[in-house]
Amino acid sequence: MQPLDWNAKFDRPDYLYGTAPVAFLSDNAGMIPPAAKTLSVAEGEGRNAVFLAERGCEVTAFDGASNALEKAARLASDRGVTLQLHEADIAAWDWQPETYDLVVAIHWQFTPPALRDQVFAGMKRTLKPGGRLMLSGFSVTQLKFSSGGPRHPDHLYTPELLTNAFADMHILRCAEYEKQLSSGAGHTGRSALVDLIADKLR
Repeated sequence: MQPLDWNAKFDRPDYLYGTAPVAFLSDNAGMIPPAAKTLSVAEGEGRNAVFLAERGCEVTAFDGASNALEKAARLASDRGVTLQLHEADIAAWDWQPETYDLVVAIHWQFTPPALRDQVFAGMKRTLKPGGRLMLSGFSVTQLKFSSGGPRHPDHLYTPELLTNAFADMHILRCAEYEKQLSSGAGHTGRSALVDLIADKLR
């Protein structure tokens, strides 16, 4: 399986996934800790990071695609917020221990299971005690839809996978559901999703 060229995917004048935040974040805005020091994982073009910054979070975000980060910086400037943006491959990110109040991870599922498990461990490590993880992605049922996301079943989520991976955290929500997405050209149409919101134990 050839790795995706994310710079090529984002090489377009518009925003591939739009500029509005993913519905998971706006629907669960009340779960975002106030003024949280936040890490956004594989942020892409900035729509989620900007939303978090607009809500008062201090946001660090990284992505492997330089042109996506250029769009994120432009969107942040247009919206009057500040982001700390870093170009980094997810496999090489330095998950500094107990650094963030909130980690947000949305639709970063183009990784094999071994790397996914490594990233899960890193997200837990970088949260402060009591910190919150907000994660959302496509479920295995997404294979019957054509609204985006990975096409390899090993890259998709199930509630059981997530509850097992984060069993050492206090799980506030883990839900699988279908929803109509309207996120630019990248994610549009009926979609099968899984959300997890969990707090690191103190």
